[in-house]
Amino acid sequence: METCRSPQKSNGTSSEVIIVAITTLETFAGMWINAFIICVLCIGWIKKKTLNSNEKILLLLSCSRISHLCFTGVYYFLSAIYPSHVYVYPILQLLSFCTIFFSCSNLWVSACLCGFYCIKITNFRNKFFIYLKVKIDRMVPWLLLGSGLSALAMGIIIYDTTNTMQINNVTFICLGNFWKENVTMEKHFFSFFLIGFGYAASFMAVLFSALFLLFSLWRHKSKMQTNSMKDLSMEAHIRAMKSILSFLVMYSINFVCLILTIIYSMKNDNSTTHLISIYLCAFPGVHSLILIFSNPKLEKALLKTLSSVKCKFFKK
Repeated sequence: METCRSPQKSNGTSSEVIIVAITTLETFAGMWINAFIICVLCIGWIKKKTLNSNEKILLLLSCSRISHLCFTGVYYFLSAIYPSHVYVYPILQLLSFCTIFFSCSNLWVSACLCGFYCIKITNFRNKFFIYLKVKIDRMVPWLLLGSGLSALAMGIIIYDTTNTMQINNVTFICLGNFWKENVTMEKHFFSFFLIGFGYAASFMAVLFSALFLLFSLWRHKSKMQTNSMKDLSMEAHIRAMKSILSFLVMYSINFVCLILTIIYSMKNDNSTTHLISIYLCAFPGVHSLILIFSNPKLEKALLKTLSSVKCKFFKK
């Protein structure tokens, strides 16, 4: 097997061990949370024999997040504790491909979920919005397919880039890479530009969805100020806005962390890259938990499960 010599060797310092321990706990917690969503949706799927558009997006999102957390956790563990194992061909290429593929899939499906909420909840009278509201359920499978294909394209690009750099005896690790001094970013600028563009595009989709929802909520509140009765539509707006806005804040921080990861990787600051990974590993689990509490069906199932576990615990 062909190997690539690492320019740095991990000393297994206490700080690195602590970071790996934290990211491992976050990874397992996030996987359990998303596995819970999958179980609830699959049970409902078996009972009803069908899934609505929202549930299809949530199901694919949870699956992509479990895979993303799994490969990201393996990558950070190996790169921090056993870096020499990462540079063995073709582990480097496969880890790079899987990490980018599931990372992009996670971000794009999340953006689809935000866009779906925006179109379904907003009450704009624009013909284009009305058309989207009518056709959105038919568009969801195509949006999910497009998300998967775009993520696949990003994965192929990073696989080819990693393979080229390893053949040239250049050490590279996706989302935590090391650069020899004689290698410049311009050599693979186009590949990283495409990946960065994918991250930015998904972020803009989330941003505009949140802004449209904010504007729709403001219009709805102004129209209903004189109505003293409890309005169900208003409750739906507020509930969705809390979910979207919390995700927007988290997504913004996640986007900044991804950019910082690239910057510090170029500076060969691997310790800072691993420190940033603490948030990157926490993001999928925390947002999925927010989705559970913003979805009445998932929230009810979670409370029922916790109540059952509590009863069994106290009986013992």
